[in-house]
Amino acid sequence: MRILITGAAGFLGSHLVDRFLADGCEVVGVDNFVTGSRDNLEHLEREPRFDLVEHDISRPFFVEPKVDGVLHFASPASPVDYTALPIQTLKVGGLGTHNALGIALRHGARFLLASTSEVYGDPRVHPQTEDYWGNVNPVGPRGVYDEAKRYAEAMTMAYHRAHSLDTRIVRIFNTYGARMRPADGRVVSNFIVQGLRGEAMTIYGTGEQTRSFCHVDDQVEGIVRLFQSERVDPVNIGNPDEFTILDLAVIVRRETGSTTAPVFRPLPPDDPAVRCPDISAARRELGWRPTIGLREGVRKTIPYFRGVVDRHAD
Repeated sequence: MRILITGAAGFLGSHLVDRFLADGCEVVGVDNFVTGSRDNLEHLEREPRFDLVEHDISRPFFVEPKVDGVLHFASPASPVDYTALPIQTLKVGGLGTHNALGIALRHGARFLLASTSEVYGDPRVHPQTEDYWGNVNPVGPRGVYDEAKRYAEAMTMAYHRAHSLDTRIVRIFNTYGARMRPADGRVVSNFIVQGLRGEAMTIYGTGEQTRSFCHVDDQVEGIVRLFQSERVDPVNIGNPDEFTILDLAVIVRRETGSTTAPVFRPLPPDDPAVRCPDISAARRELGWRPTIGLREGVRKTIPYFRGVVDRHAD
């Protein structure tokens, strides 16, 4: 197969590039490097089955020869990024999704949209099931990301219904692992970097809000299984083990050897109080469940960030 991945230089996109190459595919990666990094793909510089194209998918893009699959992962994905880049976030969710769907339609390719648990907003249903419509503030600062992904889902289903395009939608829950940017504002990377530097971990609000953290290896396996499945409706891919932010801080402090007490800051607007996936559909239709617990996943992730911290210290 020949696969096109937008956002290929990003955290998740680069891991998907590796996975499809390992599975014997040819891969075309597209990225404008606004939040992605060439360093994430440096190891593939001499890989003949991989082509990397610098392009903003919000503008039209044409690819030849034929591709068999299109995975749309281009988008700022952390609060730091999408609040700093609100217009670009909305454009890649709207225009970018439209262009990626157009590529899939022209080639008769299977399309997979990277959506997010953020479509559920600050949920009033817990855990979140795929049939829950969400509780999103469309005019709040997080709305640019939430609504971009909700619109992208609607457009994907419109192409499926109007053009019989073969589509998939994955709703991704709080993924972490190697290749996250150290200053992207996501809590796992923030805590690990602060712990390694001996800095106080920054906790927003009381720290009693909950999240469900999925290691990137589990996430990629779930995405690939969804891509290979016949499931058209959205699927939650995440770890259903729920932790408070305080729980996470305790784990990261222990694993990094940090002895510095955390500091508390005001909670950002519209920050969800809870976040946990119901993965019944993934278990039933994909035969997928996560296998890496939070403590093990943090241990697997720390060496990457230790290298980043050491390089920056030189």
